Amino acid sequence: MVRIDVGRTVLGYEEAGEGSAVVLVHAASADRRMWDHQFAALAERYRVVRYDWRGYGESDDAEGPVAHFRDLLALLDALDIGRAALVGASMGGAHAVDAALVAPERVGALALVCPGMTGRAWPPEFVEAARRVVSGAVAPERLAVYRAGNADPDPADVAAMAEAQARFMVVGPDRVPEDLSAEAWERALLMYRALFQRTWSGPPTETVWPDPPAETRLAEIDVPTLVVTGLSDVPQVQDVAAQYVRGIRDARLLEMPDTGHLPSVEHPEELTAALAQFLAQSLPSP
Repeated sequence: MVRIDVGRTVLGYEEAGEGSAVVLVHAASADRRMWDHQFAALAERYRVVRYDWRGYGESDDAEGPVAHFRDLLALLDALDIGRAALVGASMGGAHAVDAALVAPERVGALALVCPGMTGRAWPPEFVEAARRVVSGAVAPERLAVYRAGNADPDPADVAAMAEAQARFMVVGPDRVPEDLSAEAWERALLMYRALFQRTWSGPPTETVWPDPPAETRLAEIDVPTLVVTGLSDVPQVQDVAAQYVRGIRDARLLEMPDTGHLPSVEHPEELTAALAQFLAQSLPSP
């Protein structure tokens, strides 16, 4: 286990390779293990860093207000990285964008994989679908205890919530788990179980966003940007990707057929190839 004190917290991380810096920012539903294939392959050409958010994986607990984009910038400082390409998935993409808006001189390129966006409210149909998933997995009275933090969750509840959320987000509305490889499905469940075990048993926390948020500031982004969307992902998540493409000048869109919310896990070779091509075109030659 490798951990680094970034001043604000202590983060679990790994780095490999030499050259221009590339930082992989995982999804809220995962941890740095979601980047296994990309981390190994891209390190053949770049200095690649992947890390666990505060409150995830091998990083310290998150307690109280936490600005994950500030932790990301603090990690760059701690590793003496002046400028990096940021590859972010889901809400990790939102944190990467927020870092680029707060400190544009630190970010040389952005790759946003099925990204989230700060300041963007989810439409009612998404909120209701997510509510049904949660309420059907764990009894409301136990879920209230777990969400308050510092709980001792029943492993059966952890497993049930992990499977329900993975079916909703990773598989998507028009597929079944058998449409994924067994390896991808098990990796998704493994990371979701770790997520709920950690967050339900850890201290309560609150995520802090930039003010104003990204939704109103996309035109400020002036670096090469790749937006990846899975065509089997939840439609409302695909809408967020489309908004990035419309809002960021010259942003490129990659649509991945038969792919849900975690392309790095479901189709690792294809995503790695796309990222390698984008980075080769966007970063200075070593």
